[in-house]
Amino acid sequence: QVHLEESGGGSVEAGGSLRLSCAASGYGYAIDYYSTYCMGWFRQAPGKEPEGVATIDRYFTTTYADSVKGRFTISRDNTKKTLYLQMDSLKPEDTAMYICVRDYCYIYNPLPANEPRGQGTQVTVSS
Repeated sequence: QVHLEESGGGSVEAGGSLRLSCAASGYGYAIDYYSTYCMGWFRQAPGKEPEGVATIDRYFTTTYADSVKGRFTISRDNTKKTLYLQMDSLKPEDTAMYICVRDYCYIYNPLPANEPRGQGTQVTVSS
């Protein structure tokens, strides 16, 4: 069983940066083999559908939504069992709750419905 917890959100002005973290904890196979799972970030703004943001697989191959390419960078540290999202050149339209989820391997895949996910961390970008 694995528990995911996000941190690092906040309020910034347009053009600013934030670094989100998603720490995995738990016991058993799911945490022992954390490095073998794809991980990803998605976001949800009020009144909008969830939107995939970025994914990273076990080989550190990454994919991104077109809206964040060149501005966001996803990474992972398997020794710390932590996923990251570096967000630069933030725009007001990036304002949303950012949520990490396991087994999200490719940006164009549907968001995993039954995989562990965190509670989210709020990002607010003002113009």
